[in-house]
Amino acid sequence: MKYIEYKKDYKYQLFKEYTTNIQIKQDNDIKTNYIKLSPEGIIVIKKGYAWDGPSGPAIDTLNFMRGSLVHDALYQLMRNDELDKVKFKDSADRLLQRMCKEDGMSSLRAWGVYQALKYTGNKATHSKNKKPVINAPKPCQNL
Repeated sequence: MKYIEYKKDYKYQLFKEYTTNIQIKQDNDIKTNYIKLSPEGIIVIKKGYAWDGPSGPAIDTLNFMRGSLVHDALYQLMRNDELDKVKFKDSADRLLQRMCKEDGMSSLRAWGVYQALKYTGNKATHSKNKKPVINAPKPCQNL
């Protein structure tokens, strides 16, 4: 039987590749289907990358979107054990705070975003929280 494989719970899809320089630097290149991170801190998020935007009770505002894109990509690398979560989680959270402020978010709200991630974001970096691949139609679920 022919089937599809997909993942759910994504709200946004990147229409154009996004590249920026970040302060997260490791010894090796990381390359996935949608994310590249160089040792110099250049992150490239490719067209078609899907992410869920700001998480939790957060409101999806324009001053939150760019930061949530980069932050979600970094957390995905951590979940996939390609980026050290112990070493880089706080840096990723601080980067989100900084990017939100650069994009016009109030300092108070950006600080609240950082605090929320500081205390609740750990589970999102663990490999056991990868989004599962789902097969469809239903008879293909046990493949």
